[in-house]
Amino acid sequence: MAYTKITLLALAAALSVARGSPVAGYGGVVVDAGLGAAQSYSRLSVPVAASSVVVVEPEIIAYPRYGFKYGVEDPKTGDVKDQAEERDGDVVKGEYSLLQPDGRKRVVSYVSDKVNGFNAVVSYSGEAVHPQVVKVDPVQVQVPLKVASYGAALSSAY
Repeated sequence: MAYTKITLLALAAALSVARGSPVAGYGGVVVDAGLGAAQSYSRLSVPVAASSVVVVEPEIIAYPRYGFKYGVEDPKTGDVKDQAEERDGDVVKGEYSLLQPDGRKRVVSYVSDKVNGFNAVVSYSGEAVHPQVVKVDPVQVQVPLKVASYGAALSSAY
């Protein structure tokens, strides 16, 4: 795979330089390390043989197949969940579950392929438990009011 990319990149660079255009559409500068002189890509002169033969090897793509499974049970935080998935070609199958805050367990089973797309089925097990709301009558508290008292008015001596 890397050999194919390097070969194609070298061909593109050689052809674009021979035509006097930037390599693969990128403008840039090449600096000669010995002299410090800079040239643009379009001014580089690289001899290109007219009968260059490029060998392109087909890229090998591995057949997609995998499987994994994991689970978490954390007593400190109460986090409980797990997941399992497997793939064989273009078909992916899996399932994950988690413990919801109301105490029920949610399980999602899914299948995905090129023909039917992604399909998931959600199911719940257990009973939802919600905290009891206790209605409390408002408490009436009598607080003595303090009334501000003022002294005698100031007389003005004008």
